[in-house]
Amino acid sequence: MSFEDEWRAEKAAVAMRLNQAGGTGGSLPAKGSADYVVVDDELGDIGHASYGLFNGLESGGKHAQAASETASTSLKGDGFDSGAAFAEVTKTWETQVKTLLQACAHISNHLDYTKSSNKAQDEWIAADLRPVGFVGPVALGSVPASQIDKYFR
Repeated sequence: MSFEDEWRAEKAAVAMRLNQAGGTGGSLPAKGSADYVVVDDELGDIGHASYGLFNGLESGGKHAQAASETASTSLKGDGFDSGAAFAEVTKTWETQVKTLLQACAHISNHLDYTKSSNKAQDEWIAADLRPVGFVGPVALGSVPASQIDKYFR
């Protein structure tokens, strides 16, 4: 199978999985229904998993670093070319672990921001859509559109 055929098959498989995400089967939402829903619990779960991966990877990704550096130094000292190669592999591994740590931190922080930002925006929208009438210091509650006119005369 050529690369292009394999790539086409992978793209089709991913598109099918994305179209079925959330049980929608890939169909568009009904007119008038919500097409963007943010569930705080889901954001929190993903952020928590990312934070957990960050914490585990920070220690787990570095547990063999000292032993690897010692082995590469020893191999180089004994005249083996594999010592230098092993040192390069160790350095590459460290770079990859740091990159993944940064990605996990970015995901966790972004989801925390998204959660709080969406909550604040939802509260603002709810307040904006809930007009309240007052008679003196007493709130009357929501004012129907047909009654708004009398409060502006």
